[in-house]
Amino acid sequence: MSDFTYATGKRKNAISRTRLYAGTGQITVNGRPFEDYFPRKTLQMVVQQPLKLVKMLDKYDIKANCCGGGVSGQAEALRHGIARALCEIDPELRAVLKPAGLLTRDARKKERKKYGLRGARASFQFSKR
Repeated sequence: MSDFTYATGKRKNAISRTRLYAGTGQITVNGRPFEDYFPRKTLQMVVQQPLKLVKMLDKYDIKANCCGGGVSGQAEALRHGIARALCEIDPELRAVLKPAGLLTRDARKKERKKYGLRGARASFQFSKR
């Protein structure tokens, strides 16, 4: 079980180091089944999206290490990593994954707080008198 395909997925501050092995469709995140790690059904669907798109749900075992960010960001980072690894295995899958937007790194991050303001753009409440 040593031959695998490796890819890194990123989203916001979350990073997912993803390894794809030939197998039966088991997904493990940080040593736990992904159903336990991502309890919400929507996040589970996000993780499986690239595999469903190329109809390979039960062909690969996935082991991933996710760190940083929140649960949602980690799920999308894992999706990005899986899509990149699938492209490395079979470059022909790029034609399916690219139009679906799964290979594009979502560069949106949290905007920094500005000095003199309450948040990135939110200001303190203004009182005329």
